[in-house]
Amino acid sequence: MRDRDLVRLHWPEPLRAAFDALMALDDRLAEVALGASQPALGAIKLAWWRDQLVVLDTQKPPPEPILSAVAGEVLPLGLSGAALSRLAEGWSGLLDEEPDPAPRGQALFTLLARLLGEQEAPGGEAFARADLARRTGEAGWLKPVRLERAAPRLRPVTALDALGARDQRRGWPPEPEATPGRSWALLKHRLTGR
Repeated sequence: MRDRDLVRLHWPEPLRAAFDALMALDDRLAEVALGASQPALGAIKLAWWRDQLVVLDTQKPPPEPILSAVAGEVLPLGLSGAALSRLAEGWSGLLDEEPDPAPRGQALFTLLARLLGEQEAPGGEAFARADLARRTGEAGWLKPVRLERAAPRLRPVTALDALGARDQRRGWPPEPEATPGRSWALLKHRLTGR
């Protein structure tokens, strides 16, 4: 079990498939950005994903499972392919000479908030930093990030930041995912917004 499986439980049931599709897209973009042997190659692949997402606004998806899932689960809820393409742009910021995970976190949180009918959600950087530390095995991504108290409607999104902040407080090596302590942190966040 992963942390996102715990977070998913805090989502309204009718939106869980869209949550899964969006997180699968984020995973695929992570593979592209972090798995590139050269930044330029990663940028080209991310540009392909960005373009394919934009095309979803006017055409059926190509035979690619992630794009099909996004088209089937996310687009019917009012998000556009152009909006989804911002997630690929956020990941491209990690290929810069001075990589910045914040745009990826902000893009993901905005998309998740829109699934809930909101325009945006605060945060995203704590989650993005902790997630990168876990994906790369590099503690240097962890850095204290000040979190705002989340409104109740946005807590299914900001729960990811609550776990990222927990990782930053606990330091390295990271705590295993989906532990009872992490589940408790999510419940506390759902009740208090902290």
